[in-house]
Amino acid sequence: MLLEGSTANAVGSQTLDLHRTCTKASQIFSSPGENFIQNKDTVKYGELIVLGYNGSLANGDKGRRRSRLALTKRLKANGVKPDVIHHISTPLVSKALSNKGHHSISYTLSRSHSVIVEYTHDASTDMFQIGRSTESMIDFVVTDTAPSGGGSGGSAQSTISRYACRVICQRSPPYTARIYAAGFDSSRNIFLGERAAKWRTPDGLMDGLTTNGVLVMHPTGGFSEDSSPGVWREISVCGNVYALRESRSAQQRGKLVENETNVLQDGSLIDLCGATLLWRTTEGLRRTPTLKQLEALRQEINAARPQCPVGFNTLAFPSLAQREVVEKKQPWVYSNCGHVHGYHDWGFRKEKGGVERECPMCRRVGPYVPLWLGCEAGLYLDAGRPTHAFCPCGHVCSERTVRYWSQILLPHGTHAFHAACPFCGTWLTGGHEQIKLIFQGPVD
Repeated sequence: MLLEGSTANAVGSQTLDLHRTCTKASQIFSSPGENFIQNKDTVKYGELIVLGYNGSLANGDKGRRRSRLALTKRLKANGVKPDVIHHISTPLVSKALSNKGHHSISYTLSRSHSVIVEYTHDASTDMFQIGRSTESMIDFVVTDTAPSGGGSGGSAQSTISRYACRVICQRSPPYTARIYAAGFDSSRNIFLGERAAKWRTPDGLMDGLTTNGVLVMHPTGGFSEDSSPGVWREISVCGNVYALRESRSAQQRGKLVENETNVLQDGSLIDLCGATLLWRTTEGLRRTPTLKQLEALRQEINAARPQCPVGFNTLAFPSLAQREVVEKKQPWVYSNCGHVHGYHDWGFRKEKGGVERECPMCRRVGPYVPLWLGCEAGLYLDAGRPTHAFCPCGHVCSERTVRYWSQILLPHGTHAFHAACPFCGTWLTGGHEQIKLIFQGPVD
C-alpha cells in the first residue's frame, strides 16, 4: 500500500492494478537524466525540425534550444508505464500521492474528487519531452515561432505549454515513435486541473486534453514526391486521437477517431500552438538531399550565369552559410510573374502604397523580393532543381517541395489555419502561394 492508517483504507478499496485492467494503456515517459549513446553504433529514432528557421536559430543552436533535434537511443531506458490508479476524496492525500517519487498523472474532477494514475519504470522505451520550459526534464526547448524565424524571445505571452508534449520511442526495432500531449514537470507529475478537458473512458480509465492542445497531421502517402496533406487531429494525454475541438481551448473534446493512432510517420507535423514541428524518420532522412547536394545545386545555377534582363549584370545565389544578408549579385524576383532580376530601385507604384512594383518585362504589379535558397534539407521532398519560390518571401526549392508545402494549412491561433513557408514561417499569399522562376540566360 502507498499510504498508511485510515487514509490508506479509505483509498485502498478504490485502487486498481493497471497491469491487469489497462493492457492497451499508452506508454508514457518520465523526465530525462540519462546520457544518449554517442558512438558509431548509435541508434537514431528520428529528428524533430521546427518550421520557420531554415536550418538554424537566429542566435545559433545552443544545447537543447535549437531548430532541429535528433532523438537517439539512450544509454539506459527512462520510459514509464501505467501502474496503479487511485480515486482520492481528500486533497491532502492527493497532494501526498502526487508528490511521491513515482511519475503520475493527476485528474482533478472536483474539489473533493481526484484520480491519480501512477507510473512505473518501463525498460522497453525511451522518452523525450518537449516544451517551452528550460528545466532539465525538457529535452527540446521550443519557443514561439514568428514569421521569418525570428522567435518571440519572451515567454510571458507564449501560447506554448512549458511541458507541451512527449515522444516515446521503442528501444527495439522497428523503433516506433508515439506522440502524447503534456509532459511531466519537475515533480514528475502531469496535472489536469478542474477546468481542463478530461473524461472517463469506456474501460473505466481516465484521459484528457491540455489547455491549447497538441495537434498532429500525418501526410497521405508518406513524405515523398507523392505526398499530400492529411487531416489535423488532436492527441490526448494518453495518446488517443480525436477530431479537433471547436476552438483550440474549448472544454468539449472532439469525437474519438478509432481508426487512427498516435504513431509518428515520416513527415508527421506536430503543432504546439505557437510552433510546428516536423518529424523525420531515420529512413526518410536518407532520401532527403544533403547540404552538399543543395550546395551543388546552388553552384549549378550560378554556373549557368543567369543575368538581369534589364541591367545585364550576372546574378548569383549567395552561399548557404550567408543567410538573410543581401549581396550585390543577389537575384530578386517579381513574385506575381516570376521574372528574375538584379536589384533596382525603380518601378514603385504609388497606388499600391509605394510597396509593390511593376515588372519591366511583363508590366505585372506585385511584390519584389530577394531570392533565398531553402537551407533546411529535412523540409525537401526530393532533390530536384530549385526552380520555384514561395510567395511572398522568396525562398527557393524544388517544384514538388513548393507544391506540397503550399497545400498545407498550419494551425494559427485558436481556430485559424494558414499556408506558410516552411523555411521562414511567412504566410503565403492567398491564391498565389508559389511561382515558377523565369531566369534570363547570358547574352554573350
